[in-house]
Amino acid sequence: MKTLLRAAGLLALLLMVAGTARAIENSDCFACHSAKDLTKTDKAGQVVSLFVDEKEYEASIHGKNRCTSCHTDITEVPHPDGFTPKPVACSACHRLETEIYLKSDHGQAVASESEAASCKDCHGHSHTLLNFLNPLSPVNRANIPQTCGHCHGNTAEMAKFNLYQSAPVVTYDLTVHGLALKRGITAAAVCTDCHGSHDLHKSTNPASKLYWQNVPDTCGKCHENVKNIYERSVHGKAVARGVRDAPVCTDCHGEHTIQAVTVASSKVSAAHIPETCGHCHGSVRIASQYQMSSKVVETMESFHGLVEQFGETTVANCASCHGFHDVLPPSDPLSSLNPKNMPETCGKCHALVGTLTRGEIHNLPGAEKGKPWLVNFIALFFNVIIVLTIGGMLAFNALDYVAKTRAHLRKVRESADSEVLLSRWTRYQHLGVTILFIILAYTGFAHKYPDAFFSWPFKLLKNGEYMRGMIHRITGCAFAGLFFVQLVALCCTRPGRAHVKELRFRFHDLKDGVGQLLYNIGLTKTPPPTRRWNYAQKAEYWALVGGSVVMIVTGAMLIFSETILRMLPNIWVDVAQVIHFYEALLATLAIVVWQFCWVIFHPNEVWFIGKKPAHGEPMQEHGAADEKTKTE
Repeated sequence: MKTLLRAAGLLALLLMVAGTARAIENSDCFACHSAKDLTKTDKAGQVVSLFVDEKEYEASIHGKNRCTSCHTDITEVPHPDGFTPKPVACSACHRLETEIYLKSDHGQAVASESEAASCKDCHGHSHTLLNFLNPLSPVNRANIPQTCGHCHGNTAEMAKFNLYQSAPVVTYDLTVHGLALKRGITAAAVCTDCHGSHDLHKSTNPASKLYWQNVPDTCGKCHENVKNIYERSVHGKAVARGVRDAPVCTDCHGEHTIQAVTVASSKVSAAHIPETCGHCHGSVRIASQYQMSSKVVETMESFHGLVEQFGETTVANCASCHGFHDVLPPSDPLSSLNPKNMPETCGKCHALVGTLTRGEIHNLPGAEKGKPWLVNFIALFFNVIIVLTIGGMLAFNALDYVAKTRAHLRKVRESADSEVLLSRWTRYQHLGVTILFIILAYTGFAHKYPDAFFSWPFKLLKNGEYMRGMIHRITGCAFAGLFFVQLVALCCTRPGRAHVKELRFRFHDLKDGVGQLLYNIGLTKTPPPTRRWNYAQKAEYWALVGGSVVMIVTGAMLIFSETILRMLPNIWVDVAQVIHFYEALLATLAIVVWQFCWVIFHPNEVWFIGKKPAHGEPMQEHGAADEKTKTE
């Protein structure tokens, strides 16, 4: 009997303990947390809502779990005064995913208390988290670009992390994958297919799916057949050997800019394939390092290349002959460029070519080492014929021009009515200005365009750039000196002041300019009268004066740039450089277009002998001026 009483007492005691330690039900939590006005103030002084929508929680993937399965430190309801629960750790259940995440770039950044995406940023809040198959889930395939875009679409926020892509989400939306996803094709590649999800690493990490040697495998998850073909190609084998310069998928197709081959702006469209292939095959470093032909890019000067540059996309390009993913060396029997396969390759465009496809492929017209001797002989023959023929024509025309000019000058010199415009000293000044201008223009443009054909003399010299700069500066100083001598002569001498007075613009200059235009287009029968100094000569003179001032001032600012920077902001040196270049370009073009016409095609005897027929005297098609015009 005593034993039964003891057993009953022990059972009662156990029942009492069990009653006080019963599990906390979700209904106990929602008794308080279903109130929308339930809040608390955190350590930062901000008000935080503690409301949890019961229906949303029950519809979430965690809805069948107890609240305490995540909030494991909560053992009493209501909570004791001053109780603050610990942060929820997803790793308590998702141990494998957490281990992988913590090794990723995001995980390492979070562990070091830096800004990066955490579980909730991608999956959503744990109280409303949905299965990834649910269309409303942030990590559903259709929603992943938008989810990643919450962070990576904020270009201002991402700028501080110096990421390789500044606007990846915007560019992705325009790619073949992004457009397919918008059409509802959920099998199209999204961010996580290429970058990974929990295992995301930067592309320089060998563990990354985007590490250059892993790119074919990453793309091959969807494009398996292409991957298998690529791995057998010369490029795929080189990548497998660890050759970094060998192209992988993204080198040709792009990354966040992948477009369909049918899109004109695609890197692998027919219009852009030569440019895409040329990034590697046009590189001198790559061509020399791997002993590849340096003539590949020159193919753009062949018939196919020239036609392609005119926008014809049906003409043969690199891929038409070499293949796309199946590029093989010509020695491989399966290569489309193997001698046995050439008739078939060329026959895709040129039917019935037969054995005509023998010989070099990238050869261009002209003599070159390694070409058949007959081709080189013919090229050399025509080079000699062209030089002799065209050179003879130039020499003959030059002698004819000199003879006619000499006769014209003799006629003017012997004319009793000729008037003197320029003295011998003035003509020497003009000759000096001409020589100095040519030297300045040549050395200046050689500096601006160092790779131009006319810059070769300075490239032959050991210190060519230094020599060019010294010649340019010394010539510039001589030009400035001659200009100031001319300026003093004009301002401080009686003949100089008279000369300036003669060269002032007058109303009849405007009338003459309009009259010459009307005469040239056939609206008047009589040209303007000849004058001692016509409107064109006055315009040329004052343009020379104004241009000289601009070039001397800006040139001095560039020579003494350090002194200028002590007094003025850097922008003024940049302004001087821009003005100096464009004024030089303007002056050179004006001389070529205007001066050459009136001096060469209409010989101007003033620069040679200082004389011209008296103004009003008929010259060629010009008629005699009336008496009123002569007295002006």
